[in-house]
Amino acid sequence: MSGVSANWARGHPWAAVYDFVVERESLSRPLGQLLFGTDTRLLYDRMRAVDEVPEGGAVLDIPCGGGVALRALTPEHRIRYVAADISSAMLERTGHVARELDLDQVETETADVENLQYADGEFDLCLSFAGLHCFPNPDEATSEIARVLKPGGRFVGSVFLRDGGIRYEPMVLFGRLAGVMGPSGGMRDLERWLDDAGFAESRVERSGAVAYFEAVR
Repeated sequence: MSGVSANWARGHPWAAVYDFVVERESLSRPLGQLLFGTDTRLLYDRMRAVDEVPEGGAVLDIPCGGGVALRALTPEHRIRYVAADISSAMLERTGHVARELDLDQVETETADVENLQYADGEFDLCLSFAGLHCFPNPDEATSEIARVLKPGGRFVGSVFLRDGGIRYEPMVLFGRLAGVMGPSGGMRDLERWLDDAGFAESRVERSGAVAYFEAVR
């Protein structure tokens, strides 16, 4: 396991900070604009992709973190929702959130995004918010996600990009020093990861240093 993955697996405190902020839109919107120049409403909009999964369908949320994307799920929506992460602490937190929200369709599982234990074409939708820039090999992670999606399945998420300009260099430096940021990349790298993984079409919206994307298998 790489150094970055090992740091996340041990339960890095930054994950709890991220969850605390994202769970509170009144806090995330000003902080997102200040630190990353981004409109976090785009993040919450992307979470609504869960609404479009048909009854009986399946969703993979990786890394699920503390379960922030569960805000898009309702008890009445009878789908299979797999919340996966490399960190047992985050899975514990997600399980707690699911129980609080009465979401008994949520399964929590330990998973390595670069070597997923799921079958080809198992999921209708994969969510990955603030994930690709944390993975040691984002290209391999994207390919694995594409593999477990059905033809026509969607990959929806967000990623911090390195090519946003000097304003965001301190955040890159902080992430590297904290041991929680992988190599990441710029806009062209994101487009290449999606193309190389075999996604037929993709749409990327950049907001500050963050890209919000949707891709179809």
